[in-house]
Amino acid sequence: MSETAYDRLAALGIVLDPVKVTGAAFEMAARTGNTVFVSGHIARKDGGAWVGKLGKDVGTEEGQAAARAAALDLVATLHAFLGDLGRVTRIVKVMSLVNSTEDFTEQHIVTNGASALLLDVFGERGRHARSAFGVAQLPMGACVEIEMVVEVADA
Repeated sequence: MSETAYDRLAALGIVLDPVKVTGAAFEMAARTGNTVFVSGHIARKDGGAWVGKLGKDVGTEEGQAAARAAALDLVATLHAFLGDLGRVTRIVKVMSLVNSTEDFTEQHIVTNGASALLLDVFGERGRHARSAFGVAQLPMGACVEIEMVVEVADA
């Protein structure tokens, strides 16, 4: 029997946080056919938004940790939405928004924090296409926001 995403999470010492239900006018995940679109998740730290601007008060390494945290929340949302991470056949696409100064150019390196986590959890099924953008601001002043598109098998 092959190692599951849950086995990998346990080996990494990760317990997925419960997903908070929002009163927002959108869904945290939506499915059409075998594709799930997971809404953007901001990086969180100490129970709130992980605030800061890359190139000003957040360094690249801390940004990678923030991207990893956002990816963990994405995985938790995916687990809550699907009920079983074993249904994930592929992480198709990751889009990363990095709150950064005009001269900061390491958005792709920051986003590696999320990409590495997805590979650690899903193995080859976690290998994905990706975009990383620098933006002037994110909700609540968060330093990183990430969304993803996932292919899933039927239940």
